[in-house]
Amino acid sequence: MGSVVTIDDISISKLNKIKVKNGDVFHGIKNSDLGFKNFGELYFSYIDFNTIKAWKMHKEMTMNLIMPVGNCLFVFMDQSGNFRKEKIGVNNYVRITVPPNIWFGFKGLSKSLNLLINLSDIIHSKREVVNKKIIEIDYQW
Repeated sequence: MGSVVTIDDISISKLNKIKVKNGDVFHGIKNSDLGFKNFGELYFSYIDFNTIKAWKMHKEMTMNLIMPVGNCLFVFMDQSGNFRKEKIGVNNYVRITVPPNIWFGFKGLSKSLNLLINLSDIIHSKREVVNKKIIEIDYQW
């Protein structure tokens, strides 16, 4: 049986933004980076300003979350009920690597566009994800 996953198992990787005359380049992830396990799928999700999308937990998926546009507050909770907050986006351009069995939700912080990218190690499957309503986890957004 595997070890218990906690919020301390979430890793943060600083990402490079390269200034280029005709449009900047934002790094995301390489297959040699910490957090990259496999390629399952890449998807994009918009989050409106002050909107909260919560709560979800993947039983098998490792997520690599990047916000190249806008800003978001992510809240993570492990099986012991410990919380961890991370603000990411243009003001803090990083990648969050989230292992399986961590609950999470997020809130859009920018009044303009907030765009989330998730590069996951498996293809999304309804059988491996668990959802709860926002009121089912006691957290003050």
